[in-house]
Amino acid sequence: MTLLVFICNNPEKLEEILEGYLEVGVTGATIIDSLGMGHILATQVPIFAGFQSLFSAASAYNKTILSVIKEPEKVEAAFDMIEEICGPLGSPGVGIAFTVPLDNVRGLMPELE
Repeated sequence: MTLLVFICNNPEKLEEILEGYLEVGVTGATIIDSLGMGHILATQVPIFAGFQSLFSAASAYNKTILSVIKEPEKVEAAFDMIEEICGPLGSPGVGIAFTVPLDNVRGLMPELE
């Protein structure tokens, strides 16, 4: 099993991303409201206030989507879908996605057939 983490810098895309997850067979996810370090530094730490203009292009708030996926092909399909909806992950302001291998998972609901 694999944990797919996607930090989406465009929260307006959340509904479309979740619909895309369902289309590629990812049936569960947890969504966490998140805030980037750059925003905190630029707005709340006086010494970094001058850097605020550097972060103005990116959304202050983002959504972190966590999903445990059993099949490797669904992980790849999810990455492709994310880039189709949000744009290339290598582009500034899109977000970051990564996976973490899982070896002991408990509490998952069985998938509906």
